[in-house]
Amino acid sequence: MKKDILIVDAYNMIGNWPDLTRLKLAGRLEEARDNLLAILSEYHKYQKIETIVVFDAMYVPGMSKKYDHYGLEVVWTGQDQTADEYIEALTKQKQNRFTQVTVATSDQAEQWTVFSAGALRIPAGELLTNINRTRKEVHTQAVKFADKGQVRHSPWNEGQLSKLEKLRDHLGDDHHSDDQ
Repeated sequence: MKKDILIVDAYNMIGNWPDLTRLKLAGRLEEARDNLLAILSEYHKYQKIETIVVFDAMYVPGMSKKYDHYGLEVVWTGQDQTADEYIEALTKQKQNRFTQVTVATSDQAEQWTVFSAGALRIPAGELLTNINRTRKEVHTQAVKFADKGQVRHSPWNEGQLSKLEKLRDHLGDDHHSDDQ
C-alpha cells in the first residue's frame, strides 16, 4: 500500500478559499494563515495523510525554516526560493513507487510540473470541497455516536429502537414533503 503525502501551496489556498481571501484582503493575513493550518490539521487528522504546507518568503522575508504545527509539517522557503520551486523539488524527492504525492494548487503551470514528476494535483477549490465533505462525515459520525450513547441505557430493545428509527425517518420524510 502506498504512503500518501499532500503538499499544499499555502498562499494559493489563501488566495482561492473565500473565507481566507476575505481575511487577507482585510489585512489579517496572519489570521488567514492560522485558519488555513487549523483547517488542514483537521483534515489531516481525519484522512490520516501526511501533510506538508509550504509558505514562500513573498510576505515574510527571512531565513527558511521548517517545523511541526497542529500535526502538519510547515515550511517557510528562503527569501530567494518560491513556494513553487520548493514544491517542485520536494515532489521530485518524495514521489516514488511507494509514495503518492498530491499537490494542492490552482496554479496551472505548477500543476503540470508536478504532474510530469508523477504526482497528482488537486485545485484549491476541489481540496476545499473535500475538506467540507470530510467535515460533514465527521459531524454525521459524531451524531451517530452521540445517539448511541443516549440510548445505551434505554429500556427499549434493539427491535424497538429500530422501529422508532424507521418511524422517525418516515416522519422526517413527511415533514420535508410538506415544505415543497
